[in-house]
Amino acid sequence: MEPTSLKPAYLDYLRRHGYAPKTVFAFADAQGISEGEFYRYYASFASINREAWVDFGREARTQAALEPAWQGYGAREKLLAFYYTLLEILKNNRSFVLLTLGRSQKRQPALVPKVLNQFEADFKDFVQEILQEGRATGEVASRPFLQDGYGRLFLRQLQFILLYFVRDESANFERTDAAVEKAVTLSFDLVGRNTFDSALDFGRFLLQKRA
Repeated sequence: MEPTSLKPAYLDYLRRHGYAPKTVFAFADAQGISEGEFYRYYASFASINREAWVDFGREARTQAALEPAWQGYGAREKLLAFYYTLLEILKNNRSFVLLTLGRSQKRQPALVPKVLNQFEADFKDFVQEILQEGRATGEVASRPFLQDGYGRLFLRQLQFILLYFVRDESANFERTDAAVEKAVTLSFDLVGRNTFDSALDFGRFLLQKRA
């Protein structure tokens, strides 16, 4: 079996059975390979789970960037396009999402499991890129020191959206779509130029007058 076939076979097993294979040996044997051959490519089923989430994120970014209007999007529109594309991918893999995220929510609600570690790292890099573009166009306010924390802000937003999706029981997950719109609007209201920046400018003006 080609190594590229192991992950699809594993994900298909999850969809059909609702749980991971009992042992690596049983899964490998069903694929016609030895247990040792499985370990040549993956250390555990958990490593496949992590890689699958990374694939979802990268596929969402690639698909969103292929949209003809992408180059004309601002930072807010790019983030929205990413989220909506990601959600379409997750809808098609909801069984996997519930297995990897849903169970952790039953044990420790609002806790984001380690399976998302690399997925989140990639997302933070993506957000930094679009925020940098936003600062260049003025869509995102330049705030030394404060802007260093934007990555954490948007990471919390991502986690909120994923956990909202896990719990969403609305038709076609329409409530999650609405939550994405509201969450992204709020975040760009916070990082965009607003009353806070006007107050800073006024404070600088007063300090300059005294100097």
